[in-house]
Amino acid sequence: MTKLNIQEIATKLESPNSKDRLLALVSLREVAAEDAVPLIKKVLYDEILPVRSMAVFALGVKQTAECYPILIELLQNDADYGIRADAAGALGYLKDIRAFEPLVRAFYEDDNWLVRFSAAVSLGNLEDKRAEELLIGALDSDEVILQQAAIAALGEIKAIDAAESILRFANSEDWLIRQRLAEALGNLNTEKSISALKFLAKDSHPQVKDAARISLEKLSKSQN
Repeated sequence: MTKLNIQEIATKLESPNSKDRLLALVSLREVAAEDAVPLIKKVLYDEILPVRSMAVFALGVKQTAECYPILIELLQNDADYGIRADAAGALGYLKDIRAFEPLVRAFYEDDNWLVRFSAAVSLGNLEDKRAEELLIGALDSDEVILQQAAIAALGEIKAIDAAESILRFANSEDWLIRQRLAEALGNLNTEKSISALKFLAKDSHPQVKDAARISLEKLSKSQN
């Protein structure tokens, strides 16, 4: 992207119209990370929450050395729980293993379920098996959405030992939980996983059936 176009984006980011600022952030998709991050920082503390939220997300996509400390600061200290959740999610996109401990702290210490949800999802994105104990504990949460996140993340970190712990959700009334289970089991190659996937392949919900079928095919290919 030419310097002229980048300057146009920079000008729009200073517009009094929040829609202009949002559109400017969207247009940064075509801008190299080293040019995009200084522009993103212009609206990182915007007065309009959707603008801030998109800016935080963008830091997870446009990755430079600056992004990690900024996101950690937001995760740990921002007053708005939505921004803390966005920062947790963006750290998952960064896939920087340094984020493991801050995400664990956020999961245990933040009092908002959305932040805890984002932290659990991002721990899965990091694919660090140290998260297994935390995620197994999250299966007992009263928040269904946290259970969904934990199941998915256990699959992402390929926590084979956790297969038995998540199989109890095969009969969950929540079809999204059954779908997350079917997807996760595709990364946990055990006899019981295969048996559960065959059961889920007959599920009443089409998305659960499709997820189970895809996971069965995945496990079958891995054995050949």
